[in-house]
Amino acid sequence: MNWIYSPEDPLLQTLIGCVIVFFVIIILTRLIGLRSFAKFTAYDFAFTIAIGSIISSTLTSSTSLAHGFIAIFGLLLLTFTFSHLQRKFPFLSKLISNAPLLLMDGNKILDQNLKYARIEKEQLISKLREANVLNFDQVLAVVLESTGDISVLHAGDGKQNEKFDKSLLSGVRRKP
Repeated sequence: MNWIYSPEDPLLQTLIGCVIVFFVIIILTRLIGLRSFAKFTAYDFAFTIAIGSIISSTLTSSTSLAHGFIAIFGLLLLTFTFSHLQRKFPFLSKLISNAPLLLMDGNKILDQNLKYARIEKEQLISKLREANVLNFDQVLAVVLESTGDISVLHAGDGKQNEKFDKSLLSGVRRKP
């Protein structure tokens, strides 16, 4: 029965740790900024995974609260510093982030781009349904974002929208 409950489990410490970690994360996020948990780049993804691992280790008593807080603070500080460096030196963003990729240009599916991104046509069509696209003529563009999300830009009336601002596609690769 030790796999269900063990008297040696530090249950009270874990509950107290949860409360403390919760407030520390809120305070640090308020100090460092919401960008800390955004998912814009590969390093944002890695940061989120690392924070989750640190919190898990801290709450399951693999490490002390102080040790966990220092690790979380260090990662948040690194993220904060790196985001400032990216603004100062734009080449850093290009170095660590994939540029978004166009999957559909208007009503035309770009099969080569789908293949490059390892996205099946059925997955693309599923995203079109999620965006309430009723027919391909509504689609202005579909973009695989650098986060892995798929954005569907479409006109609601089934006609190509003449007011579509092409600058929405700035930085989007048309070819892999």
